Amino acid sequence: MALKLILCDLGNVLIRFDHRIAVKKILAHTSKTFDQAYSIFFDSPLTKDFEEGKISSEIFFKELTAKLDLRNLTFKDFVPLWNDIFFDNPGIEALLLALRRRYHLHMISNINVLHHAYLCETYPKIFNFFDKVYLSYEVGCCKPDVAIYKRAVLECGYQFDETLYTDDRADLIEEARKIGIPSVLFKGVKDLKKELEKKNIL
Repeated sequence: MALKLILCDLGNVLIRFDHRIAVKKILAHTSKTFDQAYSIFFDSPLTKDFEEGKISSEIFFKELTAKLDLRNLTFKDFVPLWNDIFFDNPGIEALLLALRRRYHLHMISNINVLHHAYLCETYPKIFNFFDKVYLSYEVGCCKPDVAIYKRAVLECGYQFDETLYTDDRADLIEEARKIGIPSVLFKGVKDLKKELEKKNIL
């Protein structure tokens, strides 16, 4: 079938991020090592629950405070620290503009409510390129759960073979391919553009 839908990941595709920025700042408030803090901060069941919308921001902070034994850090001070991980990805907006002229665009992201609110305020333009946005904390599940892929594609009447998905994580690309979604690993804007040109998508 002809391509109708481009499905894009958010983090490190549309907007770049580096979790280490926030972890370095949190070390001033805990006796944990960098690796311990990183694991609890960004790679734990607690964070997954937060990204799936199962717990509130306040509960997440309370549990994080206990696990990291945080000192002298209020929720109000925590939020900007937690959000200070994002930066621009030059060239992506021009590419999205070119794709939007020919295809529908859907965003799909594992993300929590605090990061989403921050990005909407700081990078509002990026969201305007997309017809639909599917966020893990709203959908209730994270990639690679097939439910989020299916919703992002099938809900609006598209088929998997009418879709092209791009993500910076090879494991998530592989899961999408398993259910029949053609996918391209994102290695940078220039590389993606070349891949799309090879496939006569651009």
